[in-house]
Amino acid sequence: MPKRFRLTRRFPVAMTEDGFRRLKAFSKDAGLDEGEALSFLFENFNSVINEENLIHRLRLFNAELDDRKR
Repeated sequence: MPKRFRLTRRFPVAMTEDGFRRLKAFSKDAGLDEGEALSFLFENFNSVINEENLIHRLRLFNAELDDRKR
């Protein structure tokens, strides 16, 4: 029997404009709302990412983060 889909947590989140646009596009393409899309991505995180790309992209993001906050 499939697990019941309940959104049990709500939390304030800050996102970049680029990140939010990408989330909206992904959720639209998948036929989900933004909360459902985030739940899908995090529930299936290990199977939807490429670990080497993630590590590389995270380093780049962290390196630019201070400049992007200004």
